[in-house]
Amino acid sequence: MNPPTSGTFDETDIGRAAPPPDDLGFGRVVARRSRGRLFNRDGTSTSTEYGLRAQRTERLYPTALQSPWAVFVLWMLGAVLLMNGIFALAYAALPSGSLVGAEVLGITDPFLRAFVFSTGTFTTTGTSPIHAVGITAKWLVVIESLAGPLTLVLVGGLLLARLIRPRAQVRSSASAVVAPYNGASALMFRCVNELPSQLTDLHANVSLSLFEMRDGKRERSFHQLALERSQVALFPLHWTVVHPITADSPLLGFTPQQLREAEAELLVLITAHEETFSNRVSVRASYYWDDITWDAKFADIFAQSTGESIAIDVERLDRLDRLPEGTTSVPSARELTKKG
Repeated sequence: MNPPTSGTFDETDIGRAAPPPDDLGFGRVVARRSRGRLFNRDGTSTSTEYGLRAQRTERLYPTALQSPWAVFVLWMLGAVLLMNGIFALAYAALPSGSLVGAEVLGITDPFLRAFVFSTGTFTTTGTSPIHAVGITAKWLVVIESLAGPLTLVLVGGLLLARLIRPRAQVRSSASAVVAPYNGASALMFRCVNELPSQLTDLHANVSLSLFEMRDGKRERSFHQLALERSQVALFPLHWTVVHPITADSPLLGFTPQQLREAEAELLVLITAHEETFSNRVSVRASYYWDDITWDAKFADIFAQSTGESIAIDVERLDRLDRLPEGTTSVPSARELTKKG
């Protein structure tokens, strides 16, 4: 985490103070020393670990699994072409006459001749009528004959792992809103499954992180938000996750300015059962104080459909309908009374 910009911290507090409730496992040290948001918008952590080696090799596998398909294909293709190019340069550097037979194919360029031979050796598809002559050239052929299939097996393994990996692609709305709800107001966001695979038994866990004054010190605190519905059995269309701002809500009486001063952040964890691979999957998201919109409500997401079926337009997921200024950004007398 980033170092503290203000305040003091006593390491002895670790032993004598209990961790704050609902802290999601961060602990008291993180709660007192961290500044700024804890997670990025997509749910990835903003924290950093020092004292470890670079771990470049360990990062390759999760990066290969999580990168977009276009990026994955380009990287794999680039890696194979790079290895073929290196071997081609090695063949081209050999004395004249080390590769013979290219005349039949009409290839006169030395590098192209070497690259064609390298590709056939690397992929084990054959190099006829080109063949290597000499001890050095033969050794290069042996090395490439081993490196090529191993590389292709590695690429094939990564491809297979991507295809069989259980995953969820639950897209959350670009912003959360504080909108009128049941005569009061509520904090809400909505989400939709972007993959054709079915998700069932969804559970939502939403926590609120904000800075509060405790014993004269400004400290981060965590609050578990009570949801109107914390789980749904089926997820065929979309789900609007709602936290009613009641007398028990930590957001009761808050204004946008107070939310900003408290550096509020919503931490969202959604878990579900993915039916294709019959596994539990999870999705994280984060809404910082400036990702929360006041005096607005979500626009209608339902669309016209053929027959009697129900349909939604995912492109409307982020659309908002503006409300008169002060509708939710100014606490009502009822909220102030409950807070008092």
